[in-house]
Amino acid sequence: MNIRNSVLLFCGTLVWIVISCSCQSDQQITYARYYLSGKNLYIKHCQNCHGVKGEGLGGLVPPLTDSVYIKNRYVKIPCIIKNGLKGEIAINGKSFKEEMPANMQLANIEIAEIATYLTNSFGNKLGVYSVIQVDSNMKDCR
Repeated sequence: MNIRNSVLLFCGTLVWIVISCSCQSDQQITYARYYLSGKNLYIKHCQNCHGVKGEGLGGLVPPLTDSVYIKNRYVKIPCIIKNGLKGEIAINGKSFKEEMPANMQLANIEIAEIATYLTNSFGNKLGVYSVIQVDSNMKDCR
C-alpha cells in the first residue's frame, strides 16, 4: 500500500469516527436541552436555598442529594416545584420544617426542565422528566 492510499484510508476512517461520534439521537438532544435549561432555572430559582451542589442549608433547607428521597417522590416533584412544600420532612434521618415557597410563575416546560436537572444531578440519574409527565403529574397535585 502506498502513502497516498494510507493517507486516504486514515482520513476516511477519521471522518467516519467523527460522524459516528457526533450523531446524537433525538432523546439525547432532548435530555441535553432539558438538563441545560433546567440547570439555568435551578440557578435562578433554587440554588440560593438548596446550594450549588444541592447540599441544602444546614438544618433549614433539605439537601437534594438523597437519591432515595428523590426516587420515592418522583411523581410529586412537579407539584413540589410549582406549589412549594409545607410541613415536616425527613431526609437522611434529619428533620426539616421550613416551608419551601411556591413557584407559581413557572410554566410546565420549565418545571420539566428543572425536574430533569434535579433528577440527574447531585447523585441522581433518572433521565428526562418530560413535559408530558409534568402535565400528567400536575393533575394529582393537592
